[in-house]
Amino acid sequence: MQINISGHHIDLTPAIKTYVTSKLERLEKHHDRITSTNVILSVDKLRQKAEASIHVSGKDFFANCESEDLYAAIDLLADKLDRQLIKYKEKMRNHHR
Repeated sequence: MQINISGHHIDLTPAIKTYVTSKLERLEKHHDRITSTNVILSVDKLRQKAEASIHVSGKDFFANCESEDLYAAIDLLADKLDRQLIKYKEKMRNHHR
């Protein structure tokens, strides 16, 4: 899985990049056909935003989260994407029965 991380009004430190990568790599447990992931981290006054789009063969997923803490926003983002992939996988499994 290829992960592209970009930032708006924020310095992307190696620690932030590593954290995002470690959080999003767990998504591969639920779906092994993730081809690319684009993550945008931004700061708007006191709001920290994290948004991501994931491309899976045949489908795209998008999620965005806001929090006062960037790491919390990244956690929420990973959880949202996790739920979307699980739901999609279950739908596909039920569809093929």
